[in-house]
Amino acid sequence: MPRPDADHTGARIREQRRLARLTQRELSDRIPYSLSLLNQVECGARPASAGLVKAVAEALKLDTSRLTGPASVASYSPDRLAALVTPIREALDAYDLGPHPQLTDVRPVSVLIEGADEACRQVRAAHLRAAANVLPALIVELTHTASTAPTTAVWRALASAYRTAHDVALKLGYPDLSRVALDRMGWAAGRASDPCLGAVQLYKRAILVRNSTSLRLIRCGHGLLTGQTNREAVAVAGQLHLGAATVAARAGDRSTLVTHIAAAREFAQQVGGEAGEVHWLSFGQVNVALHDLGAAITMRDYDGALVQARALKMPPSALTSRRARYMVDRALVEMETGHVDASLKYLVSARRAAPEQTRHLPGTRVAVRGLVHLSRRPSDSLGAMARWVGL
Repeated sequence: MPRPDADHTGARIREQRRLARLTQRELSDRIPYSLSLLNQVECGARPASAGLVKAVAEALKLDTSRLTGPASVASYSPDRLAALVTPIREALDAYDLGPHPQLTDVRPVSVLIEGADEACRQVRAAHLRAAANVLPALIVELTHTASTAPTTAVWRALASAYRTAHDVALKLGYPDLSRVALDRMGWAAGRASDPCLGAVQLYKRAILVRNSTSLRLIRCGHGLLTGQTNREAVAVAGQLHLGAATVAARAGDRSTLVTHIAAAREFAQQVGGEAGEVHWLSFGQVNVALHDLGAAITMRDYDGALVQARALKMPPSALTSRRARYMVDRALVEMETGHVDASLKYLVSARRAAPEQTRHLPGTRVAVRGLVHLSRRPSDSLGAMARWVGL
């Protein structure tokens, strides 16, 4: 189905009208503009004048910015986001300043290492706020300890904390901060002399940068693993192939995509089961299938993606974040192939399983917008979902 243009004011007027369960005629009866003009504005044939936008906003009891402002994913208020993110940013900025002059009560190294693992677990469980709250103090203490009593274990834990900061920042909509956190992760991984950790950082960079450098980063990651044959290295190498598949899908390169998915499947067979303990990647056959599904969606092969999504069985042990991502992807392909009820069902399930993550996933908003576009009179459930994501 054709996607509604998120930057088209007329399309947003149409969405809000449908969410108010009004026909074009019913809305035109409430504003001093004709049905014909409203129809042309909604379909993009004519621009929406300031007067029309104001009249529609008043009729629908909305702020005009909901109709004219840039599309954005509703989340925490700006103040709440700043309260979560600013302390993380400050902790990242102090990475090379040596021991903290005012830090007198530092937790034992074993507690800090467990804290880094727990922060990873919180993100994988889609508890973003919980992870964001503990990260600043964790990073500050690990940075201090790495300066005063450096060990490989401490550097690894600090790299892990930086990686979690990257994940949180990216999921909360701060790509600039996520990039800084990745740079810090690479800095700490180098001091840990851990090739697998360094390769994970290159994988993260490759899928973040979205340019011609991505595949070079993947190759560098594989280069770090040269000669490594243990299970950890095999899992990371397989994940790098999944990163390359993601990059190829974005470029529309089906041949390269197929090659890297096939390579990832071979590595998954070598790993045997899900390698959940390896840098929180959970690399395995399910992960390969999820990336294959995501690649099909990126390539807009929705019929093929629907077949894949319906064949994919998520195990009960799957991470909450991974199950939520699958449900949003499933909702998207069900919507794109015209299965409205099934799409909404998966969106509701994703919201129930991981509300913080689901609200921030771009696919959630795309699916909801598509459902509104398909529905002349959106159901109460769809209307509630649309309000929740900020339409």
